[in-house]
Amino acid sequence: MPKLALEEKEGPGTAPAQQSEEVEQLQPPQEGAALEHTPEQQRTRGLFRRTAQMVGKFVKRIREEETSVPGTVVRVYSPIFKTKTSAALLDMLVEEGPSSAKQVPAMVRYIHQWLVANEFPQHNVYRSLLDLTEAQPVDVVMALLRVAPSCDRAAATMWKTIMCSCRTAEPAMLVLLDVLGNWPEHSMCTSDGDHTAVLALAATVAMWKILHMPCVPHVVTVYSSRLFVHLLFQVLFSTLQMPEAVDTFWKGCQQQHSLDTNPSSFAEQTLKALLCRLHYEDVVVEAEDQRAWDALLCPHTHHCAVGVLAREMRHASVPWCPAIAVHLLGLLSKDAPSCQLAAMAFLVEILECLNLNECCDSLLAFMSKDLQSLCREQRRLALRGLLVLGKNFSMARRMWSLHERLVELLWENDRDVLRMTIILLSCLFLYNGALISTPLALQLAEALLPFFDSYDSQVQLCSMFLFREMLEFFPEGEKRALKSHVRRSLLPLSLHCHDENQRVAEASRETLHCSATFLNRKDLQQMLRVDQTWSFCESLLAEDRSRAAEHLRHALLYLDSPQESLRQAAIRFIALEEMAYDISPAVRSLALGTAFVLQTIERAPGSILQRLRNQFRRARKRWSSLWGRGLLCCWSSEEN
Repeated sequence: MPKLALEEKEGPGTAPAQQSEEVEQLQPPQEGAALEHTPEQQRTRGLFRRTAQMVGKFVKRIREEETSVPGTVVRVYSPIFKTKTSAALLDMLVEEGPSSAKQVPAMVRYIHQWLVANEFPQHNVYRSLLDLTEAQPVDVVMALLRVAPSCDRAAATMWKTIMCSCRTAEPAMLVLLDVLGNWPEHSMCTSDGDHTAVLALAATVAMWKILHMPCVPHVVTVYSSRLFVHLLFQVLFSTLQMPEAVDTFWKGCQQQHSLDTNPSSFAEQTLKALLCRLHYEDVVVEAEDQRAWDALLCPHTHHCAVGVLAREMRHASVPWCPAIAVHLLGLLSKDAPSCQLAAMAFLVEILECLNLNECCDSLLAFMSKDLQSLCREQRRLALRGLLVLGKNFSMARRMWSLHERLVELLWENDRDVLRMTIILLSCLFLYNGALISTPLALQLAEALLPFFDSYDSQVQLCSMFLFREMLEFFPEGEKRALKSHVRRSLLPLSLHCHDENQRVAEASRETLHCSATFLNRKDLQQMLRVDQTWSFCESLLAEDRSRAAEHLRHALLYLDSPQESLRQAAIRFIALEEMAYDISPAVRSLALGTAFVLQTIERAPGSILQRLRNQFRRARKRWSSLWGRGLLCCWSSEEN
């Protein structure tokens, strides 16, 4: 049959001797022979002729360099695949191969249809497929995805053949990855002029089939990092947008493969399959325990789940984490808003296992940009990443250019952002030796003072350290501009000298001494040397009577402190006898009333004590409103 087909293609004169010999074999019988045939023989001869003609025409068409619609040749001659002649035709295709690159997609379609018609092929079709893939990997992969996007049995057989051969696995994998990375559609023209777009989800289905092979192809391990990133973001993209073409395609996949899931869940299952087939089942289980897989399917929590997954992969010492970081940095460089949050969430978790010498510039650029982001989560992630980078001396020196933006973040109404910002600033100041400009110092001092009373001891320590560094590196000739802020620091620092946390108490004394030196108050410095903190408070009031009311109002805030030592220090300060003789009648009345309440509280038992405390708290709230309106007054006798 192949030779007969060739005769029809090549025409007369191509192989005279051979042609004559074959024609002789097909000549009608000589005279004397029986001329009649049974009905069965006649039907066989008729089928033979029709098949031979069809084969010849098909071979002629498949060899032509045509621009017809792809797949029409295969569909027209589909009856061939159901006959025994198809095996002979396949022999010829394998033996001769395509005479032009334009014929490759048609041959891929033919091989697929042949495998569809022959469920248990006894024929060596795979040699032809490997030859085609080795010569034209793009044409073969794209044609296979177009002819069988839902990856039927025949397509799965072809993928297995391609991915398990060292000749074809890598080039085919690279084309698949290109398709996977373009959601939802990827368009690549093949040699026959086919521009039909291929869905990234079709490539995911093919990869899902590949990952469920008895033995995972080695090429999957080689490109596992890139495959992981594509699948991770396909989960996100398929939750954000679902084009009609994708939805229609997926309904067909669900019916064919009996899948009870949606595209995002399917991409997640493929991601799990990848981790499990690479022997990282523990990562899958740990992420499940933390409900990360459920969170991955929600756009609002996707980045949190990515962070959990990255942390578990780091703990499991997954060797391709650095390679994943390279791909994520590539995504960030493309300025894709939908990818930025998840990409940074993963990067922050694996920074410790990266070679910063290779990627520090990119990381610093992206994190600096995220500090300006309107998204609070991006600012948090950037600060977390910068804290890790700040542990490195050289990186901390390079990060000094960010200090102005970091000082601005101290005014944010976010506890996490404030905490990380002040800790990061302390790291930067530690490694920097440059003088601080006056505008920056004023802004920094204004922001730092409230942190002296923070409930987070680390924030307290860092804020006091920063305050000392600021005073040390402030220009000598411009001290006057900063003195008012330094005076405001004296009272909280003097009270925190009695803090129950010894580290905070010591830091308060050091910072207080630094403030006294800055103000050139030798009397205060001497009191601190001999640990006369109570005398320090008296000197503070005596030195500036005009600020006594402000000091009193500030001291009242410490009466709600959970630390008994701070409450006692505040009470002693408020009840100082000197305040009863203040030149201001309002301050004098307030001091006397406060002293009376404090003395009553000290003597009152049980329920009366609690009632007086409540009354005192209500009175203090009223003071706050009066202070704001400039109407300071004392209680009436009825209220007392």
